[in-house]
Amino acid sequence: MIPFHGSQYSGRGGHYESWFLRGNHPREARAFWIRYTLFVPADGSRKQLGELWAIYFDGDRERVVASKQEEAIERCRFDQHEMNIAIGPSHLESGRAEGSAQSEQHRIDWQLEYDDGDPSLLLLPQGFYKAPFPKAKSVVSRPHVQFRGSLTVDGETIDVTGWQGSENHNWGSEHTHQYAWGQVMGFDNAPEAMLECATARVKVGPVPTPRMTIACLRLEDREYRFNRMSTALTARGSYRFFRWSFATRKGSTHLRVAIEADPAAFTGLTYYNPPGGNKTCLNTKIARCRAVLTDGGEQWELVSRNGAAFEILTDRDDHGVDIAV
Repeated sequence: MIPFHGSQYSGRGGHYESWFLRGNHPREARAFWIRYTLFVPADGSRKQLGELWAIYFDGDRERVVASKQEEAIERCRFDQHEMNIAIGPSHLESGRAEGSAQSEQHRIDWQLEYDDGDPSLLLLPQGFYKAPFPKAKSVVSRPHVQFRGSLTVDGETIDVTGWQGSENHNWGSEHTHQYAWGQVMGFDNAPEAMLECATARVKVGPVPTPRMTIACLRLEDREYRFNRMSTALTARGSYRFFRWSFATRKGSTHLRVAIEADPAAFTGLTYYNPPGGNKTCLNTKIARCRAVLTDGGEQWELVSRNGAAFEILTDRDDHGVDIAV
């Protein structure tokens, strides 16, 4: 297994790299997302930075609070041998995170501990992680973790002990051209199941590829992987703002997934792109998901009412979502 906890930055060229935690209340439409990010521009036109992101989602109150704080690279540490991250006074290491992010309007503080969870899950085939294509990689380094601790959101303390989620790591020299990405850590009717999936277009030189869809599902001690290049190209995946569905197959095994959320559940984020320019990420962690797996003569229907992560990366500005940070 490739070690993914340490930084993958080689010191050459543009680079972004993020370690993030996401957790959901086991029943209610509440969630958090904490992200520690290294940003290195390709041409020196912008400064190298450490970025701290924190978002709290409360679906019952139709409230999304997002905050971001940037620190000069001299005030950061990104260890290449283990997950030992510092951005200013905020820290992240295996099983523990503490810090704060303050923007003009909001402040979120966190004190979190979490367990080892399940074995890591690679969304891409393993050989792709050392290959130049695609330029962006991701791994669920610790699926199905349980959190202990609290968030303080604009002065309100929220106990997140017992919330479930994941530790994740992604990196690359360039953000994916366009994508819809989703993740579920425990369905309402299958608490031990997990799903990671994406429909994306990447660029080969200046030319975008057709949409490709990959997915990995763990269910009842089995792992179903729909991530070969031929499978990704023949899958049927389509999305628009706030709605996404796809169907994929491998032999006699079929997977159909639909993920959606109300516009009020999203916030808009600005992602700096190492080659230049920015991307917009429409981000929610309280989406609905329905997945149907058919394997031979058996069929499972999996449902999450509000526990799905759902992101869309876009260059468009007609989505109607306020850009929070």
